[in-house]
Amino acid sequence: MKKEIHPKYDVAIISCACGNVVHTRSTKKTINVEICSNCHPFFTGKQKFVDSEGRVEKFMRKYKGEKK
Repeated sequence: MKKEIHPKYDVAIISCACGNVVHTRSTKKTINVEICSNCHPFFTGKQKFVDSEGRVEKFMRKYKGEKK
């Protein structure tokens, strides 16, 4: 590799809005994120499926009993 053309690759701190802090390596010293794996609903299991218009029930009534 050529010298003096690559960015410095140092220890970085990633801070989430929920307060979670992750230490890693990057060309940036600090990275601020709004959501991480500790607070994202998909990873925490607190994900809610909202069906306000009853689309699932409508689908189930329409195709109930049909088998291919």
